[in-house]
Amino acid sequence: MSDDAPRMTSYRPYLLRALTEWINDNGMTPHILVDAGLPGVQVPPGAVRDGRVVLNIADRAVVGLHMDNEWIGFTARFGGVSQPVNVPVGAVLAVYARETGQGMVLPEENAPPPTDGGDGDGPSAPPPAPEGPGDAPAAGKRPHLRVVK
Repeated sequence: MSDDAPRMTSYRPYLLRALTEWINDNGMTPHILVDAGLPGVQVPPGAVRDGRVVLNIADRAVVGLHMDNEWIGFTARFGGVSQPVNVPVGAVLAVYARETGQGMVLPEENAPPPTDGGDGDGPSAPPPAPEGPGDAPAAGKRPHLRVVK
């Protein structure tokens, strides 16, 4: 890729919206895993576990859900009290369906673009998404999802 190529906007917000729509279209409950330690994350401190928080973003669980290219915002009840939630898109680590765990661990924003797979036929396919919430990659401080009942 040359240095003259135009810089594209982040694809993360598009993935988030598409996966959320896919989960909703299949009658499931979309959840997002958020790194609560990043600047700009506004969530109730009591909901944070190990520096992360899982948020139910289903229409029936939130009021005024707004997802744009930079922020996710809504009002939700925590312990019976309505509270505002604001999350920068860059703080979202994963989006998945509560019922099945299907979804995607989002790539890091500064991850290098896909490279040629060596066969000269263009970019290689991305690695498969984890099948369940507990199957997230374990390299370094990668997100770890688990089903809690």
